[in-house]
Amino acid sequence: MSKMHGILLAALLALPLAAQAAGVRYVMRVDGLACPYCAYGVEKKLKAIEGVERVDVDLDKGLVVVDAREGVVLTEEAMRRLMKDAGFTFRSMRVERPDEAAAAGEPAT
Repeated sequence: MSKMHGILLAALLALPLAAQAAGVRYVMRVDGLACPYCAYGVEKKLKAIEGVERVDVDLDKGLVVVDAREGVVLTEEAMRRLMKDAGFTFRSMRVERPDEAAAAGEPAT
């Protein structure tokens, strides 16, 4: 019986990974992110958006990476406004689909 529990647990743990792979990734270049407190403020604002699952801020590169569920649309205008309200300068954004990158043999960044 414990073997069955182990298999079930492994299957349940794999579900969030499969769900994330079906989502969309936004990679934004933002100027002015200089400290962990800055990163926290941006993360908090982005995580408040329904469907945003993960936010990573790379202070050294000035990048904000947002993983969201499929169907969540973050527009450049909305992100420009959000970053300006937070005190930062939005520079650019690209959209990646991790599942498409994996199919092409490219690592998702």
